[in-house]
Amino acid sequence: DRQYNGLLDCLKKTMKSDGVIGIYRGFGVSVQGIIIYRAAYFGFFDTAKGMLPNPKTTPFLVSWAIAQTVTTVAGIVSYPFDTVRRRMMMQAGRKKAEIMYTGTIDCWRKVAANEGAGAFFKGAFSNVLRGTGGALVLVFYDEIKKLM
Repeated sequence: DRQYNGLLDCLKKTMKSDGVIGIYRGFGVSVQGIIIYRAAYFGFFDTAKGMLPNPKTTPFLVSWAIAQTVTTVAGIVSYPFDTVRRRMMMQAGRKKAEIMYTGTIDCWRKVAANEGAGAFFKGAFSNVLRGTGGALVLVFYDEIKKLM
C-alpha cells in the first residue's frame, strides 16, 4: 500500500499532518548540499581545465573524463547533505512519537553517533552513476562555447 497517490495527495496529506513547515522539512540542508555540489562541480572542472596545456583544443573524450571525475567527486562530497535531506523529508506525516530527528543538526549528530560516518554515503554509488549526464552537460557546454 502506497503512502501517497501522486503529488497533490502528498501535498494535501503533508499539509494536514505537518502544516506548511512539513512541506519545507529538509529544505535548508538541501540548499546547502546544492551549493556544495555546484561549487565543487564548476570549481573543480574549471581548475582541471586550466591545468591543461591548451584547453580549447582538448579532445572530447579527455574533457568528458575530466568532467566525469569532477561530477563523481562533487557527488560524493555533497552526498551526506542529500542523506540528511532525505531523512528529514521522510519524517513527513509521522506522529510526534515516531519522529527520530528534531532538526537538521540533530539528524547529523544521530546518524554519525548511531550509524557511523559510512551511513552518510549509503547509496552514493548509484548517485555517481547518475552523474554521467551531468558530466556530458559540462562537456557539451564547453563544446558549444568553442563554436561561438
